[in-house]
Amino acid sequence: ATAPSTPTQADAKIEISNPHKYVGRGGLKLAHALEAFSIDPSGRVGIDIGASTGGFTDVLLQRGISRVYAIDVGHGQLAWTLRTDSRVVVMEGVNARFLHGPTAGSAGEQGTQGFTTLPELGSIVTIDVAFISLTLILPAVTRVLAPQGDIVALVKPQFEAGQTLVGKGGVVRNPAVHRNVLDAVARAGKMLGLVPHGLVSSPVRGQAGNMEFLLWLRNATEAEDPSGATIEWEQAVTLALAGPAKER
Repeated sequence: ATAPSTPTQADAKIEISNPHKYVGRGGLKLAHALEAFSIDPSGRVGIDIGASTGGFTDVLLQRGISRVYAIDVGHGQLAWTLRTDSRVVVMEGVNARFLHGPTAGSAGEQGTQGFTTLPELGSIVTIDVAFISLTLILPAVTRVLAPQGDIVALVKPQFEAGQTLVGKGGVVRNPAVHRNVLDAVARAGKMLGLVPHGLVSSPVRGQAGNMEFLLWLRNATEAEDPSGATIEWEQAVTLALAGPAKER
């Protein structure tokens, strides 16, 4: 059976074939990026924006994160095994655009303008959001990112390109649009002092078949020019576009 609607007998024996290692298939995407970028979350404080079921959160936990703030604008989506983990701080109904660091107010406080204050900064921030551009999320991320912290963001072209550039079924198929999307997100990061350190294509396509990418950003050091990059950007984009994701 590959779909919930598959007819079965009431007394049918059910076995799970090749179960995923994580609570959500998104975990495969983040795990791939952490390996590709050699990022070790162990002993760190993480912030997972767009936690949803918790695929990214699960990866961080399995790799030894000390604490992770699982943030989502929705409610009741996070897997129970994660919700009951003492290392997970569940923050539901929170709009990530209005996140602030601990200097903005009391820990966990919801401000009158709708902002939410975190009690500490995250040394690793992961992002998997839908129906909103990363360019609108990154400004808030810089407010909660620790110095020399890492950002690993899932870039979804279908939510970054304009509606006229998204094809039938909500799928972006034009490599030129993919490239323009990646350039735009990287450019938005640079304007905030974030330098691209890595880019890979996702090993798993989006639900509708969209090709997706994982972008690694860090705060620029004193020796780095935010307008530049520590990787050869054009080459990185070309390699990412040449590595089609595998359906799983």
